[in-house]
Amino acid sequence: MTNFKRTTVTSALPYANGPVHIGHLAGVYVPADIYVRYLRLKGEEVLFVGGSDEHGVPITIKAKKEGVSPQDIVDRYHSIIKKSFEEFGISFDIYSRTTSSIHHKMASDIFKTIDEKNGFVIQTSEQYYDETAQQFLADRYITGKCPHCGNENAYGDQCEACGTSLSPTDLINPKSAISGSIPVMRKTKHWYLPLDKHEAWLREWILENHKEWKPNVYGQCKSWLDMGLQPRAVSRDLDWGIPVPVEGAEGKVLYVWFDAPIGYISNTKELCDSEPEKYGKWEKWWKDPETRLLHFIGKDNIVFHCIVFPSMLKAEGSYILPDNVPANEFLNLEGDKISTSRNWAVWLHEYLEDFPGKQDVLRYVLTANAPETKDNDFTWKDFQARNNNELVAIYGNFINRALVLTQKYFEGKVPALGKLNDYDKHTLEEFANVKADVERLLDNFRFRDAQKEAMNLARIGNKYLADTEPWKLAKTDMSRVETIMHLSLQIAANLAIAFEPFLPFSSQKLRNMLNLKSFDWKELGRIDLLKAGDQLATPELLFEKIEDAAIEAQVQKLLDTKKANEIASYKAEPVKENIPFDDFMKMDIRVGTVLDCQKVPKADKLLQFRLADGLEERTILSGIAQHYPNPEELIGTQVCFVANFEPRKLRGIMSEGMILSAEDADGKLVLIQPKVKVINGVQVK
Repeated sequence: MTNFKRTTVTSALPYANGPVHIGHLAGVYVPADIYVRYLRLKGEEVLFVGGSDEHGVPITIKAKKEGVSPQDIVDRYHSIIKKSFEEFGISFDIYSRTTSSIHHKMASDIFKTIDEKNGFVIQTSEQYYDETAQQFLADRYITGKCPHCGNENAYGDQCEACGTSLSPTDLINPKSAISGSIPVMRKTKHWYLPLDKHEAWLREWILENHKEWKPNVYGQCKSWLDMGLQPRAVSRDLDWGIPVPVEGAEGKVLYVWFDAPIGYISNTKELCDSEPEKYGKWEKWWKDPETRLLHFIGKDNIVFHCIVFPSMLKAEGSYILPDNVPANEFLNLEGDKISTSRNWAVWLHEYLEDFPGKQDVLRYVLTANAPETKDNDFTWKDFQARNNNELVAIYGNFINRALVLTQKYFEGKVPALGKLNDYDKHTLEEFANVKADVERLLDNFRFRDAQKEAMNLARIGNKYLADTEPWKLAKTDMSRVETIMHLSLQIAANLAIAFEPFLPFSSQKLRNMLNLKSFDWKELGRIDLLKAGDQLATPELLFEKIEDAAIEAQVQKLLDTKKANEIASYKAEPVKENIPFDDFMKMDIRVGTVLDCQKVPKADKLLQFRLADGLEERTILSGIAQHYPNPEELIGTQVCFVANFEPRKLRGIMSEGMILSAEDADGKLVLIQPKVKVINGVQVK
């Protein structure tokens, strides 16, 4: 940092065809926000830029599916995303969008500058064309049979059934998703960024000059460079996006991968133009070599931010390049990959509704499980355990004890510091290095370990109070109690600073309770943040327990989602061989009322039904016990059964027929029952 005067921090632009989920937060936005808050606490000049990515084919597909315009889609989700970020405390200096007029001009200008410097190559290739719709088809607008798994509805870029990346020409029997017609190959002209011409300087810049980058980032870049870079199209045939601003490019727009990262720059310009006295000219954040540029992204964006975007900036010629790209791996959910298409996610806006006032709990858990070096997993049980066992039982317990005891014994005023004994000195030594330790970890983007160090300070405070037991000493030695409480309150004040980057809402609450006026990173580790006689505010709980019912509701929501996905993806078994009508007529299917139903002893799967069949009573055994754990609830209901099924003995019981059930998508057996009550013994025809 010594060579830089300021820092520009960007976070990946979320795609505006859906809300933000915890995978986005853990991989990108929480670590970026922690780092920015840390720099601000240190008094450094920093700009935090975000925004919505609003162009591209998936948005047009969603708009067509819903019968609305692409602008309607991006307006809706931009609003949801921006609001949820604000409520969650992601402290952007600006959060704008790529459909703004400023962005359109900025992207066009950068394209034209590169073009004037002969930074693009023009190539003609054959692509699928829909003669009915009279347009070229983006990969996502082509569907067909996957050559790998046989899925009949694979897309031209990927099969979502098996996850294989595809090209449109890989599909068997391709068809247009717009008109349903069979597309034809037709020539089209596009502009390409010749990444191969940038390979030499990229190799030196990354592989030689940035060996300090995270291993996952460095490794992925090296892999791409070792394979050899190829030209990449910067235009496409589409009507939603920024028109390619040169002659002969009518009907073409800038490819979303080209225009989206320019959003960082255009959003900076938008902010600086609106508040020049505060932020200065936008160029200082993007063109001054004394500015440090950092990109916070997920691993799926490494190539774009380390190879493609820097090549664009280098080709333009006047911009700085990123100093670091601290990309994270992916966060899974309950052991399964997060999927927006399958709704397998914890959505931020829903979390904020379900857990009001608990932004910091999610921030804490996501940081504790941050996928910094490998994919990690979020579970609701772990979320509850970390809240109850760490935030409540350690951090919250210490703060509550310290403030309540001060209120009880000293009318809420900070007591004077008396003589220190050996245990006091030992405790002070334990947290003397907290500032250096947390700072070292944050400077190296190790947010998970940095938060753990901050929590260790809370553990020190909690142990100190538990070991010294001032509530017992109050009967015999109040001077000793004064010293204990003075030191405890100093630790509490340090926690307010140490946790500010990680848990801003609870840190603000703690500062208010302590009436902490001085608040600066350089003061972390001091034991005179509060003065004797300072009046504290009324104590409040910093965190509260999360009960089982709240967690069970979230788990059930995911189970419901999984069930809905299974039903949506369920494919019926092929129809069996045709049978003669006479064979069907031999079956005697009837309706009967359940008189009794119970589990067969020592048989996990069998239920014993006693039915009134309209003539007499009969006993039928059925292997559905696992699907009906409370068989007594079936008494009085009606079921369908095969009356002339040959009787057979099971577990020593004669079964006189077969109960009819249907198998659900998840393998659950469901009894076939009439909707309204009918006469026992009537035949099903």
